Amino acid sequence: MSALNPTRRQVSFLMGSAVTLTTILPSPVALATARHKAHGHAGKKAPAVIGNASPPKPVIMLDPGHGGKDPGAIGVSGTYEKHIAAAAAKELYRQIKVAGRYDVVMTRADDHFIPLEGRVDLAHRHKAQLFISMHADALHDPGVRGASVYTLSNGASDAQTASLAQTENSADRFAGPAFHGMSSEVQDILASLVHEETRRGSAHMAASVVSAFQPRIGLLRHPARHAAFVVLKSADIPSVLVEMGFMSNRHDEASLRQGAYRQQVASAMSAAIDRYFQGAGTNIARSG
Repeated sequence: MSALNPTRRQVSFLMGSAVTLTTILPSPVALATARHKAHGHAGKKAPAVIGNASPPKPVIMLDPGHGGKDPGAIGVSGTYEKHIAAAAAKELYRQIKVAGRYDVVMTRADDHFIPLEGRVDLAHRHKAQLFISMHADALHDPGVRGASVYTLSNGASDAQTASLAQTENSADRFAGPAFHGMSSEVQDILASLVHEETRRGSAHMAASVVSAFQPRIGLLRHPARHAAFVVLKSADIPSVLVEMGFMSNRHDEASLRQGAYRQQVASAMSAAIDRYFQGAGTNIARSG
């Protein structure tokens, strides 16, 4: 058998009907053998493989929404969404690091602008197995309050979610014309090119967030929703967008301004992440 005997990986996409794409990739052992020979060491004994080495930790990408010249929603008392999102994400980052079960990275750790496509690119660059975008948007109705979680879909689950997606997707207006090269038709195709296992993983994470929030964080009446959010369009990384509350509601804004409340949100998010990786999500998470 050749040293470069390929293995087949089948990736299923949803686009109208199921389509199966088969790609041919060299196995990791074959790649190692090829590199070994390329460096002129074909006749030397390879180092022993340690069978009880710890597996790599899952990588989680936290994405604080907005930033820099894009303030996001502005609360009833003038609070910027970008600051709330960053503060909550940093607290969640801290809790994840202390627990030590996962590796965690952030799309931004300071106040600078990142286009939506760039956030997805960062998740792929870090080989993330879970992508969490954190927000606190505003609605026309100041009476609406409570947290919610969103997954990717071509169509919106309701008019309110459609409006939120439109607002979030327009964030790239700050990026200038260089980031507007895709037609709406192409964006729709990208949104539909989602692996079935990734869609299930996103739904599982959304359900985990709702379950973890219920005892301690107020939720919308129907907290698990879906729409065509550009920032969730990765085809192979389970992704959710978490609305921690609405800056247009004075109670939500006041709560999110408090560090103790953000700790509660982060604690619930941390519990949701544990549920995700302990449950069905581990079977569909993307390998590094």
